Amino acid sequence: MSATKERIVVGVDGSEGARRALTWTLSEAAARGADVEVVSAYPLDFYWLDRFAMDHARIEAIRSATETHAKEMVAEARQDPAVATLPGVAEVGVRIFVVGGSPTEHLVKRSDGAALLVVGNRGRGALRSTVAGSVALHCSSHAKCPVVVVHPTSAAAEERPRVVVGLDDSEPARAALAAAVAQASSLGASLDVVVAYQEPNYWIDLYAIASPPPGETKKHAHERGEAIVAEVVGPQAVGDGTVRVVAVEGSPGEVLVDQAEGARLLVVGSRSRNLFEGVVLGSVALHCAMHAPCPVLVVRAPAGPSPEPEPKERAASAAVLSVG
Repeated sequence: MSATKERIVVGVDGSEGARRALTWTLSEAAARGADVEVVSAYPLDFYWLDRFAMDHARIEAIRSATETHAKEMVAEARQDPAVATLPGVAEVGVRIFVVGGSPTEHLVKRSDGAALLVVGNRGRGALRSTVAGSVALHCSSHAKCPVVVVHPTSAAAEERPRVVVGLDDSEPARAALAAAVAQASSLGASLDVVVAYQEPNYWIDLYAIASPPPGETKKHAHERGEAIVAEVVGPQAVGDGTVRVVAVEGSPGEVLVDQAEGARLLVVGSRSRNLFEGVVLGSVALHCAMHAPCPVLVVRAPAGPSPEPEPKERAASAAVLSVG
């Protein structure tokens, strides 16, 4: 692996969701000219680490078996027809990290300085995912780089690739828009910029005089979206068809999940760094990470680098398989 290349981190655990995440990662790495770090964690019960009860042979056997399965998964993913024929995929360097303990802690640590962190998604229910300590939700909330949560792509996928991004007046949404423009350009895809809005509720005409209710019209929401696009991307973007601004009435999370049907990628900005707070407040990013019908890229302003502790995990380099 090259020290000058971008680094994409992906978590694998043998599940079908992890296989999809690894395949997506190899494809993205080939397009970016990036290297890949595959992180696979094995359980490490606290009593195994007691100096009087530690069973080194048992721990090593589990670690070795996990490494073998991870290498096999990488080899299978490279041979997948959807990956093997991609330009540049044979040059993607892959390094496998086999680590003991919580996968979320290791993934968040390795996300520091990475271009992307990629994880699969299993859960569909907010409560179930939260109680289970979902890796996807935890990483979306705490990673130090943009996170991609890979869902199965909708069966109704469109012929021309399409990227969807949620937009509001926040800085994370502006960062998401910039990332979406880059992703759409890389994929040769169209870009739909979606602005969710709520119509004002004038139940009684006097409300408008006394205290206008919150909300906005579709026309205003559309104009607001175009103004932000012009500010972030450039005034020519809307006029030349580079992006399409779509104003849709409804809750932002539900609107984005609906608009992402058939898309190649959904991009959202994230404000929250607290998992429990994000779920209770109905975080749009976490809602999309759980329920979107396509892969979701969660973007926020980059944080400053944190000191990296002395690595304890053992790493094994995976051979780069040639593509005939």
